[in-house]
Amino acid sequence: FAGYISQVLKNYTDHACDGEYVSLRCPHRTTISIQSSFYGRIVPSHQMCPARYPHSYATLIKEDVACSVGTSLQKMLDECQDRRSCQFLVNSRLFGADPCPGTGKYLIVWYKCRPNEYKSKVACEDDKLRLSCKKSMVIAIYSAIFGRTQGGSLECPYQTLGMPMIECQSATALQLMIKRCHGKRSCSIYASTYEFGDPCYPGIRKHLNVIYTCDNTPFLLPVDETQPPAPNSSMEPVGVSTEMALLSNILAAYAFVT
Repeated sequence: FAGYISQVLKNYTDHACDGEYVSLRCPHRTTISIQSSFYGRIVPSHQMCPARYPHSYATLIKEDVACSVGTSLQKMLDECQDRRSCQFLVNSRLFGADPCPGTGKYLIVWYKCRPNEYKSKVACEDDKLRLSCKKSMVIAIYSAIFGRTQGGSLECPYQTLGMPMIECQSATALQLMIKRCHGKRSCSIYASTYEFGDPCYPGIRKHLNVIYTCDNTPFLLPVDETQPPAPNSSMEPVGVSTEMALLSNILAAYAFVT
């Protein structure tokens, strides 16, 4: 069960160059939840997805490294969201009009594995959030957000004293909820800045939103998200090289600016 929860909590990354298959899969009792997607090219081909045929220097210097397709996320949602696994061949025809003909592109997908059965609870700022499972079942945290999302919360309407409705979230909410509640039959925590810090501007009222599931396995080892999964894990995602790690940072910055 500890291995199962590690797989559920993990953020997976997969990628494929033009002409290759991208393959996403999740373990038993979970389905794919697409987090983000990118199709195009923002680094030179000698760093990622080199051309299949030799290019002259004159061709390489004309390569478009500011090329992206805005439909990649929707395409991934259409193909893979809420499925146990999915696979398809990557090429520019899948994503509509080609923004950079002649430039080899690639697809990168970030996803998680969401439990098929899960619960959601919300507590407004300074209220207590209580989680519990039935006898012989234990809590497994899937996600936790403390702050404000663009959509807000019906349970906790905005009270911003004229402040704009911007998104702000604590970076440590998930880790704290895992520490407090993971593997327990019940737990409670205050949705307060004392516990989670204040990720928002003063005057913005926040809320805590936790998604969790209950499992009937009584023995549960603690999960450390910073540790890699066991070497024999059948769910190990495609290996990410140093260049891929760098590219992920570049894409995160690119998405933020966009």
